Amino acid sequence: MNVQILSTKLITPSPPTPHHLQNLKVSWIDQFYPPRNFVPLIFYYPSNGDDQNNVERSKQLQKSLSETLTIFYPLAGRYIDDNLILDCNDKRVEYVEAQVNGCLSQLLEGGELETELRNHLAPHPVQPYHRPLVLIQFNMFESGGVAIGVCVTHRVADAYTIFAFINAWATACKLGIDKIEHTPSFQLSSFFPSRETISCPNPVIGDNQKIVMKRFVFTGAALSKLKAVARAGVNGSRQPTRLEVVTAVIWKTLTMVARGNDGRLRPSILSHPINLRGKTAMPIPNNSCGNFATLALSHFTADKESKVQLHDFVDRVHNGIKKKVADCAKVSSDDELFRMATKIGMETTEAFIKGKVDFYIFKSVCRMPIYEANFGWGKPGWFSGCNTGVEMVFLIDTKDGDGIEAWLSLEENRMILFQENPDIKAFTGQGP
Repeated sequence: MNVQILSTKLITPSPPTPHHLQNLKVSWIDQFYPPRNFVPLIFYYPSNGDDQNNVERSKQLQKSLSETLTIFYPLAGRYIDDNLILDCNDKRVEYVEAQVNGCLSQLLEGGELETELRNHLAPHPVQPYHRPLVLIQFNMFESGGVAIGVCVTHRVADAYTIFAFINAWATACKLGIDKIEHTPSFQLSSFFPSRETISCPNPVIGDNQKIVMKRFVFTGAALSKLKAVARAGVNGSRQPTRLEVVTAVIWKTLTMVARGNDGRLRPSILSHPINLRGKTAMPIPNNSCGNFATLALSHFTADKESKVQLHDFVDRVHNGIKKKVADCAKVSSDDELFRMATKIGMETTEAFIKGKVDFYIFKSVCRMPIYEANFGWGKPGWFSGCNTGVEMVFLIDTKDGDGIEAWLSLEENRMILFQENPDIKAFTGQGP
């Protein structure tokens, strides 16, 4: 299987963005995300047997995308670093049509080769400082079925914003632009004005590291067993959540892999994103788009060999998230949130630079509407991310909503050790 690019177009908002909306200051929360940090996502749509051809589908996608960009107008702009603004002057988004010489079913059921192919189904910016903020790739499979790859720069959008945009676009394509029920607000910078002193380094990747990505599936039944194991050691009657037990078993396994390489337990920090909408004491609209999230940190101190049971890691994850949510509920001003974010930034940056503490990045879109994007030919049959070349764990719901898929990006040798761990083999079905 290979992917052939057929055409590349630039899609403009229609009608144009009004003049008074064309200069949008970014917030200081946006500034914490490197401009070159893009989020690639892929939605897969198996053939449903209808008569509509892909040429017509592509035309509908382009027309509805143009209309949707009038509502999500900052996404059609360009980021200007020197001025800390988004130039919302309808500079357009990139739309690519591609042909895949194979069947979508092969891709969904295949192995390592198809895993690498998947990375070509979402566009990747070559010159991120000059490219559009949003890139879209419409992939047509020769035996039916399509895949839509979307790549958005993190500097202007968090997960909530990205899925709000994609689902609004899907609604416009299927039902019409007037059927979009929830319009976005882009006023976060009025609550959190940009600051000149912020810098955010990119994660450092070793020169000789090869980062591979694999999927590990925790079914609903497997999660029930994991919860039972974790609950046996948890104080009180608290029932661990799906997210807690999956995060805990992966973190525990990564800790064991690190011990195998280093000969001793190593301290580590784990980060989980927290959506701040509805979680602070500030009057922020829940439909605010941009970046409005923070990180919950959990710590492993490596001081006791006995504290490496699953329930120990579940407690650490639970306590880290619980504390962060409680702290955010007290935030009533811009300065309070800034102090909190700065402290997190200093701690995580130090972990990156000094290397004395392992730092594990977890991203989760569980319980987000990833399977609601119906462009007129049904909801997605599947959804995935791509290998971004950074070690991290990306968690998404299985389509039935009961399980969790963990997409793990890890250095090649560590991945070999990780997938052979008894816990991982016992509780996952290793997918393509």
